[in-house]
Amino acid sequence: MGTQLVEKNFSKYFENWMSQLEQLLKLLLIVPRETSYVKDHEALVNKMTTHHKDYYTAKWAAAHEDILAFFAPMWMSPFENAYLWVTGWKPSMVFRLVGGTLSELSDEQLKNIESLRVKIRGGEEKVNREMERQQVAMGDRKMVELARMKSNNSNDQLDRLVEVALKGLMVSLERVMKMADCVRLKTLKGLLDILSPTQCVDFLAAISMLQVQMRKWGRKKRENLSN
Repeated sequence: MGTQLVEKNFSKYFENWMSQLEQLLKLLLIVPRETSYVKDHEALVNKMTTHHKDYYTAKWAAAHEDILAFFAPMWMSPFENAYLWVTGWKPSMVFRLVGGTLSELSDEQLKNIESLRVKIRGGEEKVNREMERQQVAMGDRKMVELARMKSNNSNDQLDRLVEVALKGLMVSLERVMKMADCVRLKTLKGLLDILSPTQCVDFLAAISMLQVQMRKWGRKKRENLSN
């Protein structure tokens, strides 16, 4: 599948996914917070986790066709892209959101959240090291050989060498993206396991609101620049 087709298809998917997220956000905001509504809270949390899992399933399938499209996604505004960490949101950012939006956390919850934060920070650092390794690999022997190839080599030979070098790089970038996504998913699951159903509703409402608002701000800024 060509790059333009991957971008076109995923842009359409992402637009639809964000619209559904906005609808789910409305439900999270209006559901009563009383504990007598715990079943409603659990049902909404399940819907939200399924929605996020669907996104990563679609993302991984599309990225397998064209990984580079996800490192500079055209379906996001420059404003949204500026906050991306290895093709998505940075997990450590979510812990700041938890501290700022959730009240009445027990000592046990605070201890567990801190333990998870340390674990997730380690996961982020591992991804960062791997990403740096891939950037360094761009200057490895194979790439240097390509840059030094003399004009007496045929275009076909050069094209074949470039294809082999880039194929290896694409596979590596796809692996790094999946590593980062796994840290994101572990962050969500870890926090949802620690929080009560009502707290989960507040937490998911907060991160969804941030995502929806960033998209709106990004679009508005882009429209202002184009006028």
